Amino acid sequence: MKKILALGLCICMTAAVSACGSGQGQTAAGTVPAQAAVEKTAEGSGGETGTSDGNTEGAGAAGETGAGDSRSAEMDAPVQTEPLLVYLNDFDGVIGDLFKEATGYDVEVVAGNGAETMSRIEAEKSNPQWDVVWIDSMYDVYNLSGDGSLLTGWEPENAANLTEFSKGLVPDNKCCWPTDIHAAGVLVYRTDKYDQSSAPRTFADLTDEAYAGQVGMADPGVAAPAYPLAAYFFDRLGMDGGKAYFNQLFSQGLKVYPKNPQVVQALASGEVSIALLQETNAYDMVAGGEPIQILWPEEGAPGSTRVAAINAGSDQMEIAKLFVNFLLDPATQQKLVDTGDEGYFEPSVNGVNRKAERDENAKMAVADIEWGAKNEAEIKAWFADMSAQ
Repeated sequence: MKKILALGLCICMTAAVSACGSGQGQTAAGTVPAQAAVEKTAEGSGGETGTSDGNTEGAGAAGETGAGDSRSAEMDAPVQTEPLLVYLNDFDGVIGDLFKEATGYDVEVVAGNGAETMSRIEAEKSNPQWDVVWIDSMYDVYNLSGDGSLLTGWEPENAANLTEFSKGLVPDNKCCWPTDIHAAGVLVYRTDKYDQSSAPRTFADLTDEAYAGQVGMADPGVAAPAYPLAAYFFDRLGMDGGKAYFNQLFSQGLKVYPKNPQVVQALASGEVSIALLQETNAYDMVAGGEPIQILWPEEGAPGSTRVAAINAGSDQMEIAKLFVNFLLDPATQQKLVDTGDEGYFEPSVNGVNRKAERDENAKMAVADIEWGAKNEAEIKAWFADMSAQ
């Protein structure tokens, strides 16, 4: 698959190849990254060479065999002739450098919001350019599996690290893998307008007339996290119940903004004083000194799941699999928590420390993947009609 990107795409290239004294770290066209070969053979060689039964002759033989296996595996490791092309949300571009450091393979990132990314994939349907898509649009991505666009039936080795909650997010056809879940909408309110006794405590409270004209949220048809937010209510309440809930909010002056940054602006200016706001934006407002209080409802905050999926026609299939497996490594997710652009999230694997600022009792609630995918077009169209009125 020849990578020819349309004009105007935002492309971030990874750092230039670093050279080792032995030359094994080079990743020029046709060169096998040494680190990837080592990782590929770690299970086969490490078990024997790590024994300590006192049989030095046996240990030496195992070491020699391991070295030979390593050289053989290095020859068999995937050869990269062009960077792995990853479509992802317009954050966490750091992943290219992290993957390069860990495996030696190059990554080229094309960043955009959820709607932009899915539109790009649709436009390339007859000639897909991407190898991996990694975005917080779980339902959109699942829908791609319906026409054979995604690799299915494959399970990464690191899937064994998934938390019990995340295991429930993996679709039956295994077309995509959850890497993190962030709150698509926590309740936030301005503390100069409300206090703990007068602020809404639950999502149901938002329908109270006392909050008319004061509530804002992002558009489910534009912002990637906003559809999972809406889908949660429709899944939980049923289609009719979901429409009734949002009809009540619209009748009371619900304000819908394109994306969460615009919701932040509306809160900061006082245009709205209550919002269903994506958690990173909420915590950033607090850190910036805005008079904002964050509430995690007891029933759970609607979660937006970021998933990684592989193009079924990728000509870098083995490297793409390495990349998805890398995303499910606890060490990788810890680096994204610590250094990523969107570090406020619930890791999908065990062994990762969350941001200290996050409520330790934070609870997520996610609409079923198949249900959310099936009803996505209808819900988004309904919201578009309501917002236009």
